[in-house]
Amino acid sequence: MVILLLALAYLLPGLGLRITKDRLRTRQDTKGRGTEAARTEEPQETASRGIILVDPGHGGRDPGMIGVDGLEEKGINLEIAQKLQRLLEEEGYEAVLTRQTDAGLYEEDAANKKAQDLKRRCQMIEELEPLVTVSIHQNSYQDPSVQGPQVFYYRDSREGKKLAEAIQEQMNEALQVASPRQIKANDEYYILKHSPGTAVLVECSFLSSPEEAAKIQTEEYQQAAARAICGGILLYLEEKNPVQDNA
Repeated sequence: MVILLLALAYLLPGLGLRITKDRLRTRQDTKGRGTEAARTEEPQETASRGIILVDPGHGGRDPGMIGVDGLEEKGINLEIAQKLQRLLEEEGYEAVLTRQTDAGLYEEDAANKKAQDLKRRCQMIEELEPLVTVSIHQNSYQDPSVQGPQVFYYRDSREGKKLAEAIQEQMNEALQVASPRQIKANDEYYILKHSPGTAVLVECSFLSSPEEAAKIQTEEYQQAAARAICGGILLYLEEKNPVQDNA
């Protein structure tokens, strides 16, 4: 039957038969133990400009940084990541989240949940082969006066550095940072060190700063952060693959 359909699609294009590739999506594990890449056969009307992987850091038993008044990083990460996903989709990209709920990517009986979680995030990068990977996080420091977003990249990644520069510039401008921070090379963050492609880690705010912790919980500030990250991604991709003017 499959061979017959392929033959008809080739010989009789007027019938409107189309064979489309499976699309990659994420689905929540039925037991709430994390997410994994899943294939569906949903037809798409327009071609995607490519896949971008958005990684909301932490989740589940791992709250991430604990800020002022017990504010947990994991929830803020997910909210910003979801906003970024929508913005990227509006630009024609297929934005995939490593997690869509408050769940880590680990089995409950895993001996080392953190290690399994990080490995699974990197496995998604290997499977999806995204144009870029952006991991969303929040920062913390002993001095509550320290503020401002900062973007990290793997020290040996030239493309990672370019992406980090584009996002950092957009965030400093959009969030009106009084003392703008600069990008920083890193060789310890697991997702940067083990990512097979271009990846950056974005620390959107300092939860240890009462002022910034209050801002990052608002819809407006989260949207501004997501829009700035999206803008940086778009600038990087445009510079890497400039559109040719045929006029």
